[in-house]
Amino acid sequence: MLQTLVEFQRTIYVALADQIKLLSAGGGWLAFLAFLPMGVLFGAAHALTPGHSKAVLATYLAGSDAKVSRGLLVSLTLSFTHVTIAVLIAAFSLPLVSIALGSVGRAPLLEDVSRGLLGLIGVWMLWRALSHGHHHKHEGEAVGVMAGLIPCPLTLFVMTFAISRSVPLAGILFAITMMVGVALTLSCVAVLSILFRERLVHFFDSRPRVFVIISRSIEGFAGLILAGVAVWQISSR
Repeated sequence: MLQTLVEFQRTIYVALADQIKLLSAGGGWLAFLAFLPMGVLFGAAHALTPGHSKAVLATYLAGSDAKVSRGLLVSLTLSFTHVTIAVLIAAFSLPLVSIALGSVGRAPLLEDVSRGLLGLIGVWMLWRALSHGHHHKHEGEAVGVMAGLIPCPLTLFVMTFAISRSVPLAGILFAITMMVGVALTLSCVAVLSILFRERLVHFFDSRPRVFVIISRSIEGFAGLILAGVAVWQISSR
């Protein structure tokens, strides 16, 4: 399955490269605009591969009290940040990419910042579960921004290639369609996580005290996972 997704992405990327080359050689925009919808499939398939904070998103939403609408907002925030940060890096730091990013398609400093902030969210969730604290109104969106700070590597590749061919607008337009695809995949993850939690809530409707204990345990466990993964990833890098 993973190999199929990789091959699918490679096929679209090669076709995109040809479209960008045509634009840079003086070709018209009509053919490129007709190709843009492929970016949605590209982004959706890319988000199915390992990474993109799917586990973070699912863990957080399973342990929170967010409804589907809030979960979708969190997934959209994550997708927007994930793609936009890559566009900004490529647009404003291209001459320094090889120095600042450390390796192709990665931003180690941003990755550490993202993981550190998510670790703090995990500690906060654990503390709240133990102390019976309340959920912050915009906590979910903050989680989306923190998780999305790790830039999308394929967006970096697309933007870098488009800028090197003097058609940065083509890279930005394709990044926007990619973001839609990423958002679709992450939204599915968000909805499934919330439905799982709500199904569990419904099962314990007649046992309110048991439900409180279980819901606090899930939140605490989710916080422990977020904090533990953050510490492990930062220390192992």
